[in-house]
Amino acid sequence: MNKTSDRVKRHSGIFRFGGLRHKRRLTVIIIVAVLLAGGAAVWMLTRKKAVPTSYPVVAVEPVNTSDVNIYGEYVGRIRAQQFVEVRARVEGYLQKMFFEEGTRIKKGQTLFVIDPSLYRARVEKARAQLNKAKAQEQKADRDLKRMRPLYEQNAASQLDLDNAEAAYESAKAEVMVAAADLKQAEMTLGYTTVTSPADGYISERSADIGTLVGPNGKSLLATIVNSDTVRVDFAMTSLEYLRSRSRNVRLGERDSKRQWDPYVTITMADGTVYPYRGLVDFASPQVNPTTGTFSVRAEMPNLDHILLPGEFTKVKLLMDVRKDAIQVPAKALDIEKGGAYVYVVRPDSVVERRFVETGPEVDNNMIVERGLAAGEWIVTEGYHKLHHGMKVAPVAPHADAKTAE
Repeated sequence: MNKTSDRVKRHSGIFRFGGLRHKRRLTVIIIVAVLLAGGAAVWMLTRKKAVPTSYPVVAVEPVNTSDVNIYGEYVGRIRAQQFVEVRARVEGYLQKMFFEEGTRIKKGQTLFVIDPSLYRARVEKARAQLNKAKAQEQKADRDLKRMRPLYEQNAASQLDLDNAEAAYESAKAEVMVAAADLKQAEMTLGYTTVTSPADGYISERSADIGTLVGPNGKSLLATIVNSDTVRVDFAMTSLEYLRSRSRNVRLGERDSKRQWDPYVTITMADGTVYPYRGLVDFASPQVNPTTGTFSVRAEMPNLDHILLPGEFTKVKLLMDVRKDAIQVPAKALDIEKGGAYVYVVRPDSVVERRFVETGPEVDNNMIVERGLAAGEWIVTEGYHKLHHGMKVAPVAPHADAKTAE
């Protein structure tokens, strides 16, 4: 009985000891699980997330070619094709006037009459002198005809014949002098009627009826302006002249081989462009040493008389026409001391910083002489954040345009 109870106690103690070990193992497992779960949570929270690679977004445009007109801009002054001063050629009082100021007149139309009384008297006197000279000539001719037979019959000496011939030649010369005096007197009388030397509009008169005017053009009577065609005068620098020559443009000369002419357009005072064009018809052969410029003149039609002589205007002169020229926006150029650069987007979206040789600027576009080819894509906005070899995300300016591939 005692042995049995001892065995039972021993087994119960072993059972208690085994349960305790099981509890400790379970505790360790739970602790490890908690630590693992916590570590996993910390790792999940602290691990770096993978960031997708992004590229700079830039605006791009394709390089195209087109015909480009290159102009030079100047300040010009308009003047009438004809500007004629009407002046008195003889002295006298203005007697009549046959026009209204500002009206159109024709060549040969009578404008003024100067008192002709004195000049009529001179014509009559000259005519009388001519008649007297003719009478003396006729008498000398008769005397000579009588003297020759007498000389042949030895009834008159050689001296008598010589005197008769001399008298006749002198009388004939007097007739010629008197005739010239009469013609001059008649011409002077004609000057008392002042006529228009050209077609045009007559300006304000410079003398009134009753004014004593002087001879030899001293007295201005009126001015005639013919502005059906006007001339536009402007000045070019010697550098611009040399550039025009380098483009085979000889101002003032027509070139049958060239398909265009150096025409001129002007902008009027209200900012509108005059609808008609003019052509350069004269360029000065020498430079003004004071200003360093030379004069150029163009003729323009003015049928509606919109252009007023004397006013200033903006002049645009066609200097050259570039066929199939490459143009890029001026804002796409990266200008440095060493020259001009553009960023070209290659098919793999990598940019290339390329040097280009530029020409003149036309309407905010720059002509590229060398360095670009048609069909390439260039960066027009956002190039300041780029460098050579960088990859970009190109975007065309229009929603329906394709991006560079």
